[in-house]
Amino acid sequence: MDQQSVRDRAGRGVRALTRRLLGRVEGAVPAPRRSNPDAVVDCAVYVNGRREPGRPHYADAYAHARRGRDAFVWLGLHDPGPAVLAAVGRTFGLDELTVEQALADGHRPTVQRHGPVTLLVLRTAGYVEHDELTDTSEVIDTGDVMVLLGDRFAITVRHGAAGALRSVRADIERRPALLAAGPWAVAYAVCARMVDSYLEVAGHVERDLERVEESVFARDRSADIQHIYQLKREVVEFKRAVLPLQAPMRTLLDPGSDGPPRALHRWFVDVDGRLSRAVDRVAAYDDLLTSIVQSRLAQLAVEQNNDMRKIAAWAAIAATQTGIAGVYGMNFSHMPELAWRYGYAGALTLMAVAALALYRLFRRSGWL
Repeated sequence: MDQQSVRDRAGRGVRALTRRLLGRVEGAVPAPRRSNPDAVVDCAVYVNGRREPGRPHYADAYAHARRGRDAFVWLGLHDPGPAVLAAVGRTFGLDELTVEQALADGHRPTVQRHGPVTLLVLRTAGYVEHDELTDTSEVIDTGDVMVLLGDRFAITVRHGAAGALRSVRADIERRPALLAAGPWAVAYAVCARMVDSYLEVAGHVERDLERVEESVFARDRSADIQHIYQLKREVVEFKRAVLPLQAPMRTLLDPGSDGPPRALHRWFVDVDGRLSRAVDRVAAYDDLLTSIVQSRLAQLAVEQNNDMRKIAAWAAIAATQTGIAGVYGMNFSHMPELAWRYGYAGALTLMAVAALALYRLFRRSGWL
């Protein structure tokens, strides 16, 4: 056997040994499995209104939902980043505009149609507990939640701390007959929870308003106008979250729109009724706060006017004393009572009598 043949056989042996070693290593350390992104709160497949066991990756869940009948996937995201939303958009066939809208927060409540996908935007609201109202108290924490609805999927994207949807998912999973209506059942559950949170926050704000109203019209009037302004700003922010939702809700209830199926129509009508109550309460609170601010400003004007009258009254009393003392301080040769033995005492008596008379006059007229 020549030297070249020996080298060839040695090389083949080394390559074979290398393949066997790599095979053992690969068998001992399996390839990493695909994991859910950090922004994914929950992901599940629902078939006939019942959740399939496990928590699969959203791509696998969507593929499974497309293969089955009466199945859809519900993906929940919280403050996702651009990379996560881009991957989700590619998986579910979302266009670039929809992904950009879902990435940003602070949107106004609306309902939009992007091809086969419906985008529903709602504002979240949560009451921030506080011992007392200050100039910087945060009374209402707001955010937003977006619901993307397709033929076989529902994607909820939440921005902000308020409006967690874990309990929403848990509640509707206990109602399989309602969840069997498809992705629009998720939209109903989210809308219902948001409106319920509006009513709950409105109840807490009402108690704050009662305390402010009592402090404004109390005898001591301890309410600070800056505290009232702060509550006014918080209520205005709450109003911006609640009132604009009326138009999208009416759009969904329009028979000519591509809205919820007929089986869910009456449920959305119920949500619209509760939303109307929330709107009425928030609008009434805003009007009440406006009246309280005006009342407090009127009180401040009256208090300032009273202070000015007191200052003017005391200035008049002091001016009388100054006038008498100034006349007798001129030291003219021919002045009344200069040679009188009791002239000094008489001048002091005159000053005291004038001051007492003016004091009683101003006291009787309410200036002092």
